[in-house]
Amino acid sequence: MKSCVKRPQMASQASKPTVTVLDYGAGNVRSVINALELLGCDVDLVRTAKDVRAAEILVFPGVGCFAAAMDALDQLGVLDALRDYLRDKDRPFLGICLGLQLLFASSEESPGREGVGAVDGAVKKLRPPQNVAIPHMGWNEALATKESPLFQPRERYYFVHSFAIDTCDPKWAAAVSDYGGQRFTCAVADGRRAACQFHPEKSGKQGLALLRRFVSLARSTQANLGSVVSGSTTLAPRIIAALDVRTNDQGDLVVTKGDGYDVREKTEGERAVRNLGKPVDLCARYYDEGADEICILNICAFKGEAAGDLPLLGVLRKASERCFVPLTIGGGVRDYTASDGSSVTALDVADAYFRAGADKVGIGSDAVKAAKGYYASTSQKTSIEQIATKYGRQAVVVSLDPRRVWLADNEDAPSGENGAPAPLVVTHATARGPSGESRCWWRATTSGGRTDEPICAVAVAVAAAALGAGEFMVNCIDCDGKGTGYDIDLLKLVKQSVEVPVIASSGAGQPSHFSDVFKGANVDAALAAGIFHRREVGIDEVKAAVRGAGYPVRD
Repeated sequence: MKSCVKRPQMASQASKPTVTVLDYGAGNVRSVINALELLGCDVDLVRTAKDVRAAEILVFPGVGCFAAAMDALDQLGVLDALRDYLRDKDRPFLGICLGLQLLFASSEESPGREGVGAVDGAVKKLRPPQNVAIPHMGWNEALATKESPLFQPRERYYFVHSFAIDTCDPKWAAAVSDYGGQRFTCAVADGRRAACQFHPEKSGKQGLALLRRFVSLARSTQANLGSVVSGSTTLAPRIIAALDVRTNDQGDLVVTKGDGYDVREKTEGERAVRNLGKPVDLCARYYDEGADEICILNICAFKGEAAGDLPLLGVLRKASERCFVPLTIGGGVRDYTASDGSSVTALDVADAYFRAGADKVGIGSDAVKAAKGYYASTSQKTSIEQIATKYGRQAVVVSLDPRRVWLADNEDAPSGENGAPAPLVVTHATARGPSGESRCWWRATTSGGRTDEPICAVAVAVAAAALGAGEFMVNCIDCDGKGTGYDIDLLKLVKQSVEVPVIASSGAGQPSHFSDVFKGANVDAALAAGIFHRREVGIDEVKAAVRGAGYPVRD
């Protein structure tokens, strides 16, 4: 039965628009708020059903699992109010990512769990005919399929999802995207109600423009209609800027970069921590220069702090106010005991990072521990599983720091510990070892490469993917700081061993190295740090080289 609550009158055009954000604990809501405030909106958060009914403009973001999100909405007591709100096509509404999927009656992600049911259609797991990584992650195009004042004919946005709209009421279907040969509905619209699979708050200037059009549409009776286009869409490989952050000897957070893992200057006497800039300033610079993502790596773990007092929380909050592309934070995501005696879980750390503005969290040493437990068939739920269950696997990035181990032609590969498989051995096709060896394997390490582990890095990747990791960042220690290019043999092996996206890290020294690794290893993204910090190579130069090699890029 339709609610009898009177719909609020739209505010005058001269007043500041108020946008109500449905915050139910699902991932990074901070970036949505920051984007709306940048556009001149006041933002309120939904805490009760009354807030939903009174909303002038309602935004419904979402990250995570379909069932967990519906449970959270149910516990918040807003489901009936949300359904009532959505019955009126003139009430401004925007759903984002999971906020789109939840509008449907059900999803293959959570069989038997009822959704909001505002739109007819089906949400199913992505099953592209081509062999591509799942989750679908990166900058893809969206093509408008109906005239809409909100969606442009062809625009590139940031996607990160494993489930998508398979069928949709034609009245609602507004835009489509392609991934691996599979076409899916990526946006819906009817009246002032709309939703999109991509993240406009993480889609740079294109996404901010969409949000601006939405707010304008919400308050206007007239709007220009966009045209309908045909064709197929493309996914652009990502160029990522990484920042290694730690405290210097004065206790200030700085971006640093080492010779290998030595981050101190090579000077006589006192060797100060190398300082290449302030974290927030560099994040803003890379956003302005066109980085597709920014990765912040905590390289000293900041041990002892409670989850709510982690030093990088402030960096994230400020960076998310200035950078509207995905932000990943890695380092220190594990269980520990804080200096005040409280127990802090990896999920507690992830919760705090997501609330501060992170889109993904990186797990390093703890992933090796999880892999050992996986092969030993332990029953303890790992940090990977805990975070992926709540926020979806797309929110979990596992960082691998492998070291190459050469094998003589007559040397057997060592066995793994605790029942782990023997290291995977490859024939090194592009070079030979120091004594002419043609075979090698890659040993996993922990503690930022300082501790060798008796397990193959590829075996860690296979285990972590099975536990719920949604992406891998592969940092070959042997290539770090060399500037001679990425370890394509290692990256090819990891890419062939897992079905999730892979980021190439360590070794880039010139623009051609990026296109070389996309071509040679078929990775989904390539990352660099020092060459960007020192302005030896510009992000624009990298994108020009990648475009020149025949790959699409985000402008």
